[in-house]
Amino acid sequence: MRKTLALLYGVVVYAAFLAVFLYAIGFVTGVAVPKTIDAGASPLPGPPLLVDLAVLGLFALQHSGMARQGFKKRWTKVVPWHVERSTYVLAATALLALVMWAWKPLPGEVWSVGDPAIATALLALSGLGWLTVLLATFLIDHFRLFGLKQVWAHLRGRDLEPPAFATPFLYRWVRHPLYLGFIVAFWSAPTMTAGHLLFSGLTTGWMVLAIQLEERDLVRFHGEAYRRYRERVRMLVPIPRGEASEREAGAEPGPGRGEATS
Repeated sequence: MRKTLALLYGVVVYAAFLAVFLYAIGFVTGVAVPKTIDAGASPLPGPPLLVDLAVLGLFALQHSGMARQGFKKRWTKVVPWHVERSTYVLAATALLALVMWAWKPLPGEVWSVGDPAIATALLALSGLGWLTVLLATFLIDHFRLFGLKQVWAHLRGRDLEPPAFATPFLYRWVRHPLYLGFIVAFWSAPTMTAGHLLFSGLTTGWMVLAIQLEERDLVRFHGEAYRRYRERVRMLVPIPRGEASEREAGAEPGPGRGEATS
């Protein structure tokens, strides 16, 4: 019964994540949702800038803090290993929902694209960024990343092997295509308001910082293989540094980074 409840917990958390993630796409692009980054009231009192900084800060602190290996070692003494990832996803989902619920739009246009063709192209580029995010999760084992593989393995009475190091497809061009997808999605805006600029600028800065923390864990986890990969492939800009093959770079076959990182 407890194994079945753990599986149900993981599935419900995953469904909640999907719902909030889809809403986040509309929230950033301003399409098909009632509350967006540029429109809609916030129920929280206080100056818009302070409220927005506070909720983004809470999200960043949780997302990066709970992903660290040191925190996980202590956390899994309280939370069983098979629901640890689902619990992380639940916390991140709840705080992302909080960001969108509490967000206060900031007026003022930084830029506005008047040409309909260019505006449409920017929206398409933003969509491509979101698709890149989704694709990147599947390349590094989507269902493990969001906790479903763990609860399924527990139901079947199996342990999960640690994720091996691999660099499939997009990871051959940049080390963090998931973050790159978010950056493209956030900045490809036909109309950039002060609030959207604040959101895009702060989240981009946080992602760059999060990468430093994540790669520190990846080096500890994968060792020399990741060091060689980091020397050969750029962090976010898809320009190769050299002609070395994956075999020369020391990459091993496997499902990817999995839950070892963010």
